[in-house]
Amino acid sequence: MKHVSMTITIPEGLRERIKNTKNINWSEVARKTFEEEIKKMERREAAKEMDILREESKIKWDGVEEVRRWRKSL
Repeated sequence: MKHVSMTITIPEGLRERIKNTKNINWSEVARKTFEEEIKKMERREAAKEMDILREESKIKWDGVEEVRRWRKSL
């Protein structure tokens, strides 16, 4: 995987605190945070798409009712 550099802007006070912190790979912290935020966004988008599909579906499906039917069949 190819890596690229990126510049971000942070408050000066935060920059000083980061500089005074030892043994933390701040690039790794930033990468993980960016990845987590992207995953959250992707999950929100997927949930929206699922809601749209559910609304557009001609078949009305109720997950709770389906579980009840399944339990009764046991």
